[in-house]
Amino acid sequence: MNKTTPVRFAVVGAGAIAQAYAQAFDRSEQVELCAVVDCRLEAAEALAEANRCAAFQSTGELADKIDVDAAIVCTPPATHRDVCCELLAQNLHVLCEKPLSIDAASAREILDTAERHEAVFTMASKFRYVADVTIAKAIVASGLIGEVVLFENIFTGRVDMAHRWNSDPEIAGGGVLIDNGTHSVDITRYFLGGIAEVQVMEGHRIQDLPVEDTVRMFLRSDAGVLGSVDLSWSVSKEQPYFIAVYGSAGTLLVGWQESKYRRASDQDWNVFGSGYDKVDAFVRQLENFAAAIQGRDPLLVTPKDALASVEVIEAAYRAMQQGAWEPIAATDPKHAAV
Repeated sequence: MNKTTPVRFAVVGAGAIAQAYAQAFDRSEQVELCAVVDCRLEAAEALAEANRCAAFQSTGELADKIDVDAAIVCTPPATHRDVCCELLAQNLHVLCEKPLSIDAASAREILDTAERHEAVFTMASKFRYVADVTIAKAIVASGLIGEVVLFENIFTGRVDMAHRWNSDPEIAGGGVLIDNGTHSVDITRYFLGGIAEVQVMEGHRIQDLPVEDTVRMFLRSDAGVLGSVDLSWSVSKEQPYFIAVYGSAGTLLVGWQESKYRRASDQDWNVFGSGYDKVDAFVRQLENFAAAIQGRDPLLVTPKDALASVEVIEAAYRAMQQGAWEPIAATDPKHAAV
């Protein structure tokens, strides 16, 4: 593949998340949106028309009629195994939206298929690509705030989930724990490394849903650092930050509008970022994936990271059901996260 030409993409699934990707394609010269695929042809055509590209009703039709290098899977989680494996079998590189899968067994099947077809594959995890998060990781790794003692992540907000597929366990695999919690697990692993065990408690269900709408998750990293995660579709904690890292020599906060740190010896906060920019994160994610396809850069989120997120969430559901700390099951060495 020519390393100077844009990587040609198809988006499979024309829902809300695909709209964000469409905005990201408009901001980058390294990637090009060439096709939209959706079983609802009218939805595919609407998004394709807005982005001046082709529309198809199936991945089979895509393979027959247009030449692309890669695909982004934006379909509901229960479909990810089948859709990803079909695209990989067509010798396409695949970026799959989170959660990678609704269970670890199907996640491993996807990874095995990618390996068999020698394809670049990973899970989308936009928060790793937020500029402030990248800077925060470097600050923490530098030791500027000392040894990490506690880690906190908050994703809460009032959202009516009554008519959304995310609250259908047959489609989504669960509720807020697998939906927003997948981001939380990946962020926690990004800062702390491997997770050894997890505990989860479900809050009172406010919405009339068949799945959990509020949970609190506790984690312990392989290095012994404690983490806490608050997730909810029914309450908002109204916090200006979504990541807090408490070190032995200071504190770091990554916020929606501003990010900052303060060492124990500092009188004032040191601001290092302007917060969360969703489309910019999507651009950085697409460009990293394109660079990996062209052999220019490694993936920031590896397939092993993607599998680890599924394994931790799977353990989290067991912990919630049993009311006890749950160890993270050892992975087959072939897929062991590093």
